[in-house]
Amino acid sequence: MIKKVAILGGGTAGWLAANHLGHALSATDIEVTLIESEDVPSIGVGEGTVPFIKDTLQKFGICEVDLLLNCDATFKQGIKFTNWMDKTRHGEYNHYYHPFESPYPNEFDVTNYMLSEGSELRFDDVTIQSTVCELGLAPKLVSSAPYQGVLNYAYHFDAAKFALLLARNAKERFNVKHLKATVENVQLDDTGSVKAVTSVNGDTLAFDFFVDCTGFASLLIDKALNVPFVSKADELLTDKALVKQVPLNPKQGIFPYTKATAHQAGWIWDIPLTTRRGTGFVYASEFMSEDDAYRKYAHYLGLDADKLDVRKIDMEVGYREVSWYKNCVCLGLAQGFLEPLEATSILLTDFTADLLAKNFPKNQSDADVMRDDFNKAVTYAWDRTTDFIKLHYCISDRQDSDFWLKNQSLAHSSEELKTRLAKFKIRPPHRQDFFSRFDLFDEKNYLYVLYGMRYPTSKPHCSEQEFKLSRELLARNKEMLSMAQEKLLLTDEWLTKLKHAAR
Repeated sequence: MIKKVAILGGGTAGWLAANHLGHALSATDIEVTLIESEDVPSIGVGEGTVPFIKDTLQKFGICEVDLLLNCDATFKQGIKFTNWMDKTRHGEYNHYYHPFESPYPNEFDVTNYMLSEGSELRFDDVTIQSTVCELGLAPKLVSSAPYQGVLNYAYHFDAAKFALLLARNAKERFNVKHLKATVENVQLDDTGSVKAVTSVNGDTLAFDFFVDCTGFASLLIDKALNVPFVSKADELLTDKALVKQVPLNPKQGIFPYTKATAHQAGWIWDIPLTTRRGTGFVYASEFMSEDDAYRKYAHYLGLDADKLDVRKIDMEVGYREVSWYKNCVCLGLAQGFLEPLEATSILLTDFTADLLAKNFPKNQSDADVMRDDFNKAVTYAWDRTTDFIKLHYCISDRQDSDFWLKNQSLAHSSEELKTRLAKFKIRPPHRQDFFSRFDLFDEKNYLYVLYGMRYPTSKPHCSEQEFKLSRELLARNKEMLSMAQEKLLLTDEWLTKLKHAAR
């Protein structure tokens, strides 16, 4: 029987796992212990989320006000992609939004109308959210219920403070035990399963089941169990990141979205918190030197390149061949890494931890039954998420560097992505193209990226009735936007009012 579970490693991944397992196992006699080293710093670049996180936090019983007040959190209503298209064709600082609102006004699919002749709207104008973002407005009213808003949203937050919030909740609400220890060795039993870990102090810590959240070190899944790593470096070319926290621009206010600004060999993320901006310069070292990266990053930040103090991260893009091996499941950076273009890190960790909690075995024979389906689902989610990230690059019409030209090749991409793109040249994406519940990004996400980047789908047939209804629904956006401007506060004003109310 499985009676004792160890989560090795803290941070966002470890404490998400602790809450998921604590919630699922709270009515059992299974004991969950998180073992955290004080000697291992958190990578902490995952500061953006998608709306899925709201369901998770509500399930955990975490108060939204606590998140907003204790994690320097701001609202995220989507991503603004700047210069992902050719500047000579589409203009300097061309941009499109991937908002979190559905692209189906009043649940009606207006895609055929948007792509038909005579429609001059940008695709992200199917919702008012991109304009609300440009205006800097919050997605919630002051009177909105927790986790509810006028528009859909997620969060930006300080990853270290978020981990502390999760830790407090897991310990207080789900009685997860917390042990400070630095693991030095791993002991395997005769079957090759993890039997125990040994700390630098010589303590032997034995458990029945292990969750590896040790980050890039991957102490269990890699070092001890030797589970192979599936590289996606041929498909996603960026392999380096320079990271720096910078002050907020008081003249700009807090923008309620993530900025993703493309450059000749990658892109820059820009995430506003209430206390600072988290920024990162992602690039492919094959196409840009570190010196050039420093200069371009400094230029973006308005700083002196010679005095630019940054944290450097080597990005090994890919994931473990299996996430559950023997009596060990890996999560977070131990499981894999994809560049944080669509807030993939926390999403995949949250998804996998939730799936594990829902399929947690009572004994080894249960584990043998559950493991294969679990691994198939997780691998599918990683593969399709990789496809979605690749989509942003391969359909770009940028011609200004070898990086962008090479990215337009699908030679190393999955057959699924090739098939989907070929299909979407004939007609727009439909829900049935994303048949699995493990497609974490579906046709709604694809619609925004494909047509934000002017993907050449054949002109669809749009019936007179469909044309008329689409125009009527989209015409309501003008009224809805007027109401939003009247009722919604600026994001920083909304957050300031919350702080004052909490005093």
